[in-house]
Amino acid sequence: MSKRDYYEVLGMEKNAGADDIKKAYRRLAKKYHPDVNPGDKQAEQKFKEINEAYEVLSDDTRRKQYDTFGHTAANGQGGFGGYGDFGGFGGYGDFGGFGDIFETFFGGGFSGGRAARRPAKGNDIRADIELEFEEAAFGVTKEIKVRRQEKCTVCDGTGAKPGTSAKTCDKCGGTGQVRYRQNTALGRFETVRTCDRCHGEGTIVEQPCDGCGGTGRTLKTRTITIKVPAGVDNGSVVSLRGEGEPGERGGPSGDLYVYIRVRPHKVFRRENENVYCDIPISFAQAALGDEITVPTLDGKVKQTIPEGTQSGTVFRLRGKGIPRLNNRGRGDQYVKVVVEVPRKLSAEQKELLRKFDELGGGGTGGTGPGNKSIIDKVKDAFGV
Repeated sequence: MSKRDYYEVLGMEKNAGADDIKKAYRRLAKKYHPDVNPGDKQAEQKFKEINEAYEVLSDDTRRKQYDTFGHTAANGQGGFGGYGDFGGFGGYGDFGGFGDIFETFFGGGFSGGRAARRPAKGNDIRADIELEFEEAAFGVTKEIKVRRQEKCTVCDGTGAKPGTSAKTCDKCGGTGQVRYRQNTALGRFETVRTCDRCHGEGTIVEQPCDGCGGTGRTLKTRTITIKVPAGVDNGSVVSLRGEGEPGERGGPSGDLYVYIRVRPHKVFRRENENVYCDIPISFAQAALGDEITVPTLDGKVKQTIPEGTQSGTVFRLRGKGIPRLNNRGRGDQYVKVVVEVPRKLSAEQKELLRKFDELGGGGTGGTGPGNKSIIDKVKDAFGV
């Protein structure tokens, strides 16, 4: 049966970038993973096909060979002269000058097998949390639930059924690498490729673990405690090293990235480290002056309103804003006073306002009522 085009398997165009190929692989691998589709042979076959396609397209050298010569060359099966593989000769060393020539001609074909056996870092994972305005301002400790792949507890990550063990791969002799001989215009060369039978692991599981299906991993939900620092905002990301998925072949675990969203506050608005709020005052308070109570993140404080304060005047409260990240002080709070016009007045209030309006007449000279300042007129009108 002929193999499907690798780009078609991953749903990508031939000119797709490495990042796009990686994203497509992760999306499809998650969809068809045996843990997600237990007992589904079709999904299992699809998962293997996806892995094979990604193994070739994620390796620059093998991708170049695949683009030029197709599946045979990409999988190291004598694409240049029909020579077969040499099975268990994985113990051979490098070939010195031949490696340099091959790298020049094909782009580094000797590194593929060795790279496959190196420890690999586990996948990073993401979580999202929502914080109250004050929690983001001053920091908080939260517990979040994440789903991630973990080492199977039934087989201790070996993938083999308890009481059995993986056997050494008979194709590569346990090296995870197979050498192939190829004829080219420059002569005969041998190159190293990842073993396609054990996929570079060096071992084969004949009796898979019932708990993980032979993968050595199972999907678990974990509760993780995270300390959110003071000063985070919408879009801030807190990273937890080593809380991602386990690495391969002894590699380190991936990381957990927690994305933060902050709920809007009923009173405060935030711009960087500064806090803004609007406080309503009466006409009399604005005209005559007063001392009002202003809410802050630290509690209520007193603010003096001078005589003749205009609507829209902004007062600054130093150090009452958001703490800056890394303990670099705090921003400020800005309070804008808004003079409210009453919607309903009693007869007495209306009469007083008419009297106040009458005091506003007169000429521009002398010391009569018409020449008093607006503050004096308000005091006269309201008997202050």
